[in-house]
Amino acid sequence: MDKNRIKGTAKQAAGTVKEGLGKLTGNKSLEAEGVIEKAEGVIQTEFGKAKDALKKG
Repeated sequence: MDKNRIKGTAKQAAGTVKEGLGKLTGNKSLEAEGVIEKAEGVIQTEFGKAKDALKKG
């Protein structure tokens, strides 16, 4: 498993937490930061999946 997949999944989780805290506290900035971090995590995870697919041939 590629390191990008692991890091991407962790980033998605952190983004989800930030987004939830932002919604809970009414902090739109934190909420937006969480959404962006989740999206970055998805991209990084997909990049890792692609690298894994290339390695398998």
